[in-house]
Amino acid sequence: MNASFEEKSVWIQLGAMVLGLGTYFVIAVGMLAAGQRDMSAFAALFIVSVGAMILLMSVAYALVLFAGKPEGRDERDRLIAWKSEHRSSWIIAAGVLGAVSCMTLGVENVWTANLLLLSLMVSEVAGFVLQIVYYRRGV
Repeated sequence: MNASFEEKSVWIQLGAMVLGLGTYFVIAVGMLAAGQRDMSAFAALFIVSVGAMILLMSVAYALVLFAGKPEGRDERDRLIAWKSEHRSSWIIAAGVLGAVSCMTLGVENVWTANLLLLSLMVSEVAGFVLQIVYYRRGV
């Protein structure tokens, strides 16, 4: 892939998030289906998932840095990041609104917390995908 360091960085973050938090949600859904409602179990799973994401990103960044020297971030990189964040941020706003609605309706905290986490993940993944599209097609 003939991509800038910034684009490779987006690919790394996207892959780590999909693998790390994707795994979290696969396991969390199974836990919820089995009747698990203890937040500490979900917190422990989340910590392990974030640790795995950090490890994946560290290894991937080391490989990318080993392959070549990164160039500096330029105006195009900043515009792409801003535009993708602008277009994907509504997802987290909808998730927060949904979580507040859950709280007012008395939904269990474990569901509300996972809804917030899911909206954060979907918003970030959408932002990363948009960044990749902008890098490939142009801004």
